[in-house]
Amino acid sequence: MKLSLRGGYALRAMLVLGKNYGDGVIQIQSIAAQQNIPRSFLEQILNDLKSGGFVESRRGIAGGYRLARPPEMIPLSAVVRHIEGALAPVHCASQNFYKPCTCPSVQQCAIRSVMKEVRDAMVTILDKVSVAELCARDHDLQVHPYTADYVI
Repeated sequence: MKLSLRGGYALRAMLVLGKNYGDGVIQIQSIAAQQNIPRSFLEQILNDLKSGGFVESRRGIAGGYRLARPPEMIPLSAVVRHIEGALAPVHCASQNFYKPCTCPSVQQCAIRSVMKEVRDAMVTILDKVSVAELCARDHDLQVHPYTADYVI
C-alpha cells in the first residue's frame, strides 16, 4: 500500500478534527489553511469521510465538520482502508480486498508470503494507532521535532 495524496490529506484533516475534538465544528477553510490542502479537494475528502462514518457536518454560516466519535475510537487502519482500499502491497496478500494473482501456486508463492508479512506488520501498527494517538504524536513533535540521525 502506498498512501496517496488523498489518503495523506484525509489523515491530516482527521488530525485537525482530532486536535479540536469537543470544541464544536471546525470550518473547512480552517482545516484547509492549517494543513495547506486545496479546499475543493478537501470538500470531496470530507464528504468521503462523512459517508464512512468518521466525521459529521453541520451546514450553514456556523457550519463545519467534527469527528463522529471520540478520537480514541478511530483507528488509522479504518480511515486508510476507507480512503485507499487494501492495506496489502499486492492484492493476493489482502484479507479484505483479495484478488487472485498470476502465480503458478498461491499457497507456494514466496513473494506472496513476504507481502502478507508486510501487510500484517502494517495492519498491526495502523490498528493500534488511533486519531488520538496521532494527535499526541503531533503534539510531541511540536515540542521535540524529529531529527534524523544518519550514520555511514
